[in-house]
Amino acid sequence: MARFTPEELQAARDRVVPDVVAEGLHVLFCGINPGLMTAATGHHFARPGNRFWPVLHRSGFTPRLLKPSEQQELLSYGLGITNVVARASARADELSAEEYREGGRLLAAKVERLRPRWLAVVGVTAYRAAFDDRTARVGPQSRTIGDTRVWVLPNPSGLNAHWTAETMAEEFARLREAAGA
Repeated sequence: MARFTPEELQAARDRVVPDVVAEGLHVLFCGINPGLMTAATGHHFARPGNRFWPVLHRSGFTPRLLKPSEQQELLSYGLGITNVVARASARADELSAEEYREGGRLLAAKVERLRPRWLAVVGVTAYRAAFDDRTARVGPQSRTIGDTRVWVLPNPSGLNAHWTAETMAEEFARLREAAGA
């Protein structure tokens, strides 16, 4: 794991990681919030133990394994990335309930503006907190945002031991098939 000086930590916490978005995407993936490695590099899901990029490839969304630094290439596949909460932190449990609710409100406005076919929130706990849906499970949701359908995916963090890379890839592939991506 990378070690940060106190100054680097503060700079990472203060940095806003730009979205990778465009109008009319097939799928807009939505992380919980940027981790410190993501904030430091400006690349989504940058922490080496995060399984997002390998799972994205394994599920057939991308023809090859992309590096976080190649995130802009996602747009050519009709894919994008944003976050529920913009503030970087070492762990998602540092976020407040109010940050999740406000993040959900801002995310809904972003989705209404960009109109992706699917919003894919990676992390059922984040989805539940952001949209006040305590019964949500991994998979397609009944909720829509405008014409955008919503799918909850497992959190690809290496800390999520309930899902293997293979079972995550199977769930991501279900979304890919539904999205026609």
